[in-house]
Amino acid sequence: MSAVLRTVNRVLIGVVGLVLVVVGGAALAVGLGLNPPSWWIHDGRHDVLLDDSERTRWQDAGWWWPTVLAVLAVLVLLALWWVTAVLRRHRLTEVLVDTGDGEGALLRGRALEGVLAGGAGESDGVAHAQVQLTGRRTAPEARVRLRLEPHADPGTVLYHLTTEALTHARDSAGLASLPAEVRLTGVKHRAERVS
Repeated sequence: MSAVLRTVNRVLIGVVGLVLVVVGGAALAVGLGLNPPSWWIHDGRHDVLLDDSERTRWQDAGWWWPTVLAVLAVLVLLALWWVTAVLRRHRLTEVLVDTGDGEGALLRGRALEGVLAGGAGESDGVAHAQVQLTGRRTAPEARVRLRLEPHADPGTVLYHLTTEALTHARDSAGLASLPAEVRLTGVKHRAERVS
């Protein structure tokens, strides 16, 4: 997920959450019998959300329903865009390799992911390595997930990954840099009965 999308996602979730907490909390407070301020939309505990006059106020205005429908349609489209942007996988399919002659060659992203995962998996104590390339094809980034055995030293595994696997991949592809986000998790073993 790009930094812009991540920021938009957090801002939207924060704004929606804040509105829901404020409106829900205020409605709950009024429903519990607290006196609302004079500017609040409800007068007391037995007030309805929309009374008859509020529901039928704009019934004769020709612009009202098309405007309501247009706003709702825009909100639905924005919500669909947001959901697809959050759920879409951002896997890099190819990396542009500098061949040194002013041209370039395309390297399959899966091939580079496989080499990185293989190199990361060679380290002592790594039970499973998974790599996903993201970013742009001229500036890829790696997301590395390593599952470690109980005896593995995380510092040693991380050192091996950065000095060998990532460095080798960066140099082989002729990249100026290959930033990586690394997540380390431990292997969970089931208890076995010994007799």
